[in-house]
Amino acid sequence: MDSSLNYNYKIVRQFAIATVFWGVVGMLVGVFIAAQLAWPALNFDTPWLTYGRLRPLHTNAVIFAFGICGLMATSFWVVQRTCQVRLFSDKLSSFVFWGWQLVIVSAAISLPMGFTRGKEYAELEWPIALLIAVVWVTYAVVFFGTIMKRKVQHIYVANWFFGGFILAVAILHIVNGMVMPASWMKSYSMYAGVQDAMVQWWYGHNAVGFILTAGYLGMVYYFIPKQAERPVYSYRLSIVHFWALIFTYMWAGPHHLHYTALPDWTQSIGMVFSLILLAPSWGGMINGIMTLSGAWYKLRSDPILKFLIVSLSFYGMATFEGPMMSIKTINSLSHYTDWTIAHVHAGALGWVGFITMGSIYYLIPRLSGKKEMYSVALIDTHFWLATIGIVLYIASMWIAGVMQGLMWRAVNPDGTLTYTFVEGVKATFPYYVIRVTGGAMYLTGMCIMAFNTFMTMRGTVSVDQPIPVGTGHAKAANDAAVANAA
Repeated sequence: MDSSLNYNYKIVRQFAIATVFWGVVGMLVGVFIAAQLAWPALNFDTPWLTYGRLRPLHTNAVIFAFGICGLMATSFWVVQRTCQVRLFSDKLSSFVFWGWQLVIVSAAISLPMGFTRGKEYAELEWPIALLIAVVWVTYAVVFFGTIMKRKVQHIYVANWFFGGFILAVAILHIVNGMVMPASWMKSYSMYAGVQDAMVQWWYGHNAVGFILTAGYLGMVYYFIPKQAERPVYSYRLSIVHFWALIFTYMWAGPHHLHYTALPDWTQSIGMVFSLILLAPSWGGMINGIMTLSGAWYKLRSDPILKFLIVSLSFYGMATFEGPMMSIKTINSLSHYTDWTIAHVHAGALGWVGFITMGSIYYLIPRLSGKKEMYSVALIDTHFWLATIGIVLYIASMWIAGVMQGLMWRAVNPDGTLTYTFVEGVKATFPYYVIRVTGGAMYLTGMCIMAFNTFMTMRGTVSVDQPIPVGTGHAKAANDAAVANAA
């Protein structure tokens, strides 16, 4: 049988299930450490339950377990459907799945034990970092190998975003991961001082730019047109969006280092490029939302579309707030406060979480041979629980952050500080409680998704049967590209 006449759905199904599972785990850890900030005794005087060890576990779980499993699931689905060929190699794609699960489990064991490089989003020690590089290069081979053997000349824009994310993350991870091993689980960075900080935040912010933005825009340009049954509003704008975003994002990292030892001119470059970044970001947001033109009524009855469209609203909010917070005078108030936490989670919960959940909800029935999810009503319940949870979370942290910044800079007429640090912590307590409440609601929604996924996939039959290329079902995925490129 010609392998080009069917698609590898098994790997997509594995990554989709992993996305939901790790989403529950990562968000559970997040709620627990949020509770620790309100009630510190919850660490039970146990080293591996302390905030300092569980916080990197939380960020790694939600970004690299939940987030990247979602990206791998959707990119493997999209690249096959839009190129109308099976994945480049079933064995290599299987290695990517199991290799990535080994990375996640290794992180879940090593981080609570205290093994860390101390770099945000790059805490994992050198043996795990090496494994990440091997798995990631294999992922790139599978993805670009599939692009190379495509049966359609056009490369749909979603694949440009997925491809850009894959290449950029490989470069970022390898350059920032240059270390000198001292033992089997201890290493030291090859960079020193402010150069190390610069390389780290070139990596750190571009992890946001290419994992948490470019990758998920690949989902936007495929799943929103598919779910809305409308072509992309402007295909030309989507291409301009890609190149403008890819070029601009690379230079924004220094805004994390305002008022540090980093040279002032470098800080200013980071600020300027962050402000420029607003244009392509909002161009993409508007393009995605306008794709729903003529189909707004579908939002009343389609909760999956609610997830997808509301995610773009949060994307717009976060990409306005980020450039604003990069302005030095505003950053002097926001830096080191919970305002930053609000900004990060508006993007992570609202943008990344919602676009991933909507895309996975789209995939699950198709991967299980069902017409729709087990319960559409539960999807709607999940949406509203998560939305209210996000609002509670980010509103409480906005208020707490601005309050903290104002209290820290308040001075008496004689020049002494008006408030002690402890008074600031005490004033923040009620907002931490509200954050835990909002986070718990978001986690509850994720648990509902896990139940809905399990019930939908229960008794799943194989859906890897051959699908002749050229039939309406196989060709449908490429319709948006053809309609807009014409």
